[in-house]
Amino acid sequence: MLQDFFQSSIAGFIFHQDLSALMMVESDHCTKQLFSSTSQRFSMRLRSGLCGELSLNPCLGTLEQNEDSVYFRDGKRRIDFVLSYVDDKDGDKKAERRRLFEANLEKTGLHLELEDKLESDDRKTYYLKIHAPWEVLGTFADVLKIKVPFKASDIPKAREGSLNWLTRPFRLPPDIMSSEPDYFTAPFDKRKADFFLIKDQETFFPPSTRNRIVYYILTHCPYYKEDRKEKDKTGIKRLLSNSTYTSAYPLHDCRYWKKADQTLCESERYHLYKHWARFLCFYKEQPLNLIRKYYGEKIGIYFAWLGFYTEMLFFAAVVGVICFVYGLLSYDDNITSKEICDPTIGGKIVMCPLCDKKCSYWKLNSTCLSSWVTHLFDNEGTVFFAIFMGIWVTLFLEFWKRRQARLEYEWDLVHFEEEQQQLQMRPEFELKCTNKRLNPITQEMEPYLPLTSKCARFFVSGATVLFWTCLIVACIMGVIAYRLAVYAAFARLMKDSPTSKIQLVGSLINPQLATSVTASCINFVIILILNFLYEHVAIWITDMEIPKTHLEYENKLTTKMFMFQFVNYYSSCFYVAFFKGKFVGYPGKYTYMFGSHLRNEECAPGGCLIELTTQLVIVMVGKQLVGNIQEALLNWWISRKGRSHPEGQYSRWEQDHDLQSFSQFGLFYEYLEMVIQFGFITLFVASFPLAPLLALFNNILEVRLDAWKFTTQFRRPVAAKARNIGAWNEILNVVAILSVVTNAFIMAFTSDMIPRLVYLYAYHPGEEATMAGYINNSLSVYEISDLRVNNRPDEEENPAWYRDYRYPPGHHRQYTHTMQFWHILAAKMAFIIIMEHVVFVVKFFVAWLIPDVPSEVKARIKRERHLVQEYLHTYEVEKLKMQMSQSFCVTSETTSLLPSTPDKLDVLSERT
Repeated sequence: MLQDFFQSSIAGFIFHQDLSALMMVESDHCTKQLFSSTSQRFSMRLRSGLCGELSLNPCLGTLEQNEDSVYFRDGKRRIDFVLSYVDDKDGDKKAERRRLFEANLEKTGLHLELEDKLESDDRKTYYLKIHAPWEVLGTFADVLKIKVPFKASDIPKAREGSLNWLTRPFRLPPDIMSSEPDYFTAPFDKRKADFFLIKDQETFFPPSTRNRIVYYILTHCPYYKEDRKEKDKTGIKRLLSNSTYTSAYPLHDCRYWKKADQTLCESERYHLYKHWARFLCFYKEQPLNLIRKYYGEKIGIYFAWLGFYTEMLFFAAVVGVICFVYGLLSYDDNITSKEICDPTIGGKIVMCPLCDKKCSYWKLNSTCLSSWVTHLFDNEGTVFFAIFMGIWVTLFLEFWKRRQARLEYEWDLVHFEEEQQQLQMRPEFELKCTNKRLNPITQEMEPYLPLTSKCARFFVSGATVLFWTCLIVACIMGVIAYRLAVYAAFARLMKDSPTSKIQLVGSLINPQLATSVTASCINFVIILILNFLYEHVAIWITDMEIPKTHLEYENKLTTKMFMFQFVNYYSSCFYVAFFKGKFVGYPGKYTYMFGSHLRNEECAPGGCLIELTTQLVIVMVGKQLVGNIQEALLNWWISRKGRSHPEGQYSRWEQDHDLQSFSQFGLFYEYLEMVIQFGFITLFVASFPLAPLLALFNNILEVRLDAWKFTTQFRRPVAAKARNIGAWNEILNVVAILSVVTNAFIMAFTSDMIPRLVYLYAYHPGEEATMAGYINNSLSVYEISDLRVNNRPDEEENPAWYRDYRYPPGHHRQYTHTMQFWHILAAKMAFIIIMEHVVFVVKFFVAWLIPDVPSEVKARIKRERHLVQEYLHTYEVEKLKMQMSQSFCVTSETTSLLPSTPDKLDVLSERT
């Protein structure tokens, strides 16, 4: 195991500078055998005090150095990592830990150089610079199976199409888009170093790979004494948590607003800022290869997904705008709204009070404005848009799979095994799990969590998640109670106020609209508060479960956070869409909230769709605005902190030290934000066709804002590999399937589309199909004298109307549902079944029609695999021939030196 390797390194088995020191790496576990004699000679040379070999040697202190340099004082060895610390009250204990840790780092072959606190800007902080020489890089590149080039690729690139000139304004310069040529790659093997294209050992591994290797060493290096084996004293994470070191980070290669002064420095940060992080580049493509090279594949795949998602949103936004424009153009053909606003029709229809006793009767034409607004989103085009979005989701996911497969090939991730990066055992698991058992695969003792402890932790975790989910539901119920109580207060206020004072307000803001808007705002504030609290709870319960691997930890945290966010953000929309107005009853037999005096909410005569639209806009747009403003304010105050220092006095490591640390949950929150947005534009898009357009505008800003943060505000993250977006892919698939169901139910039960169509084709009185008379047909009459006195308003109106399909008073089946109600219900169920089946059939057909991996990528993968095997075979044969030739030469020389007397030959022949 790696722990054994560091113990053997401490004992004196050190890396040698020539190729005679070999490391044998097994595929399942790291069994390392080093020649001790050559290693000890290298250890003695490292401590001999030669100027330039030992980085802490005072000889180097006299050399002049550019303060913005990313190299040691000698100007040759690159700084791969920086550790910082300060002196405090527990200085002796921490100093001893640092001494042991740094001594063990030196024994593994790393070079260290210390910057005294007197040379720092604050006169308090020490900076320890770390350089990994070739021997260390080669050894651990072998351990991590890092792919490196061994031959230039001879596979021709795809030719540009004849219409590619149309996309030239959106492209970046070729040297930015293709940061390096194509090569055939293979996992690095130190024993076959001459097989690979090693032109310069110092630049063979790019900086992102170098800092990844050094971080791997830092996380597994112990800091206990040789005679005491304390496994809990291992790794830089532990030292950061107990404040032995204050930070650990790799360096940016230059300032973001100017190129590096040194010609050897790549200045990739400057190019990223110039061509990617500025908002003026919003219409340009992203330099994904450069992002991957500088930040690693994990961050690169996030920006690739975000960019692709934004591109696909463009098509959904265009169709949504067309549907909205159709609603505007068909404005004058809206007979239903005209009847509502007509003083001779809607002005004479007196509606039943919307609450008991306190609410008064109201005229139907008071909802004139809301009925016109409802038509913009509730028309024939909305049905088409709901079906289109169901198909769009499938196209988005399927084309992303193809894009992802292409990136896997281009970024050498095809045969990347998650075990190398994600399935490594977490140090926290090793520290907290004291029980051990034999691993049947590696035949080694490893820590494990007993079943009883695992079940207990799972029970506590599940109970915590259930409690917070119930808390969200309780908050939603509180908001519903607020709606009912405040609506009654609004209605009473408008009834008691003089007409001259409220006429303008009353014509624009009715009690329903005022209650809906204020309740949505309160609900949004509750969402933000619960979201802030649950983030800490989710991390705590995930830590309590002690997941074994990094991948398991990420998946558990992702599941918990998304489940909570799903309930938190979408529960209010689900209530308005599927529950509000569905369990109201009718006059004389209303249903009440949990037996209280508060009646269940009713929908407006135009339906609940406009309220769902209001709720969706407030929560979705509010979340995006709050998130973007919060990020902007959080980063604004340090945006130019580095520029305020003189360039000659503010070093590169100090500039990066003052930046924000990129936490392990950085990408997690970015994905979560986008997936929640994805839910808004798919689950409830039938109520607001402009949602994809708003999401498109937000994402254009989000891409550049995230790029600006990574380039200017964050320290350089440690490079990490990832083949895909992980558990988020499955979550997107679940949301996509659920969106078909929710939109079908919205169109059937929340929208007024189905009742209008049933009336148009089955119940219109004339021979010509028209919507004239629909308002009277959709209302039922009630005899107010039949109401109980406690529920009856003070005014006397007889009769009054309400929204339902029931027989009138005096009928032998009075106040029961008419046959039209059952026809409409059957039509709604038929619509749901037909829409779901049509969309699902198209979805599965499109998924079958579009392969996950493009055929050309499959061919390239097979071609590269064949060539790698061929070149490796040729290399092994040539190497074997060379060894046999050298062996033959040695044998010939030995034979020529033997005596040629017959007696000696006879003796040798007898012995053989």
